[in-house]
Amino acid sequence: MAVQEARQGAATGAVGAHAGGCTCGDCPHGAREGHRRAVAAFLRARDEFAAGQGLPAGVAHSASASRQWVSAELTQQAEAVAERGRSEGEAWLARLWLRMACVVWGGVVALLLAESLTAVGAGWTSARTAALLAAFVVAGALTAASWFHRARGGALAPVIGEDNRMSTSRTVAACWVLFVAYAVLLLAGRLAAASDHAERDALIAGLDLARGAGVVTVLAVVCGIAVLVRRVVGLRILGLRLQKVPAHRPRAADLLTDDSGRGAFADIQYVVISAVALSFAAVRLARRPDQLPDLPWGLAVVVLISAATYLAGKYAEGGRPVILSVVRAREPGDLDGPIRTGDDIEIRGTGFVPPGAQSADRLSRMVVRIGAVDVHVPLVPVSGGFRNPTDTVLTVPVPAEVEPGSVEVQVVTAAGVATNRCIVQVTD
Repeated sequence: MAVQEARQGAATGAVGAHAGGCTCGDCPHGAREGHRRAVAAFLRARDEFAAGQGLPAGVAHSASASRQWVSAELTQQAEAVAERGRSEGEAWLARLWLRMACVVWGGVVALLLAESLTAVGAGWTSARTAALLAAFVVAGALTAASWFHRARGGALAPVIGEDNRMSTSRTVAACWVLFVAYAVLLLAGRLAAASDHAERDALIAGLDLARGAGVVTVLAVVCGIAVLVRRVVGLRILGLRLQKVPAHRPRAADLLTDDSGRGAFADIQYVVISAVALSFAAVRLARRPDQLPDLPWGLAVVVLISAATYLAGKYAEGGRPVILSVVRAREPGDLDGPIRTGDDIEIRGTGFVPPGAQSADRLSRMVVRIGAVDVHVPLVPVSGGFRNPTDTVLTVPVPAEVEPGSVEVQVVTAAGVATNRCIVQVTD
């Protein structure tokens, strides 16, 4: 079946030129193709199980047995999909450095074309030469950085967070750092080519703080925000107030979304306002290449307010998972009664599924601790997803190993965070 084909793709060793660890992505054995096939096989199996198909005759007669068997099968297939996803992510990062180098040098070519077109009639000036040389220096530095960090995404390695996602704060700070570095290199090139004493004095005066106070202030704030956000996120994780699940690979959409892939207002406004301010500063630098761009204080304050909003959003996001109540799960027509061993219990609360942990391999890692027994939460598929577990409700059976009496119930999420304890009474 297709699932077995996806599993065997990782274990076919050295058969042929494209076997095993091939990462070209252009053949059936490549990382990208293998991940795509594994995902398709998993989704097909999940929908078949949700429709009641594919169950062995030995477990089809028992609802609990069939549920456990389906959960175990889906867990195994989900692990295979996750492994394929990690391999595809590593291969994608290894290819990214060359793409980033092409993008960087494409920007240099675009600058050359723009300068050539605008020089028609106006003539070529030393400022155009300095701008082009500064672009070459920056592009060369980024290319060298891409080569040395080619296994981690090339030039994007510094802006990829510990959770393997693109960091919004680091990306914004990196853009401002590169822009200011380019502006200073431009002035340095003009200063090196200047022969007139008055022109050299004017260029040196262009670096005065009074000229570029707005840009310098924004640069200091966005860099400080990048460092502070990392500290805030780390402390909130250690304090069990934030759940973080690593991604398989970084995506450009990470700059505008939260860990679950939904658009985040704090991130979006920070990126948009910073992009607008950078565009304005670039235009000012093009019009006045003899000084640091004098970013107006009004626009600088707007960027600072945006940065403060982003930081406040980082403080506000997340939360610890909490159990609110535990009740005996009751099917329609069942009699009411106390919780006994073998019964299903329904755990109600919030935060059971961390952002970014909606995949089956992450859901299968959830554990409910009933007394001294750890019970893995069974995966109950429905068409297009899973009915159990969810972010607010978990359903697990009470195993026979649980002793009757007062028992503590606790949930451990896929991020490794444990909830509060809730006491229930288990009878014989």
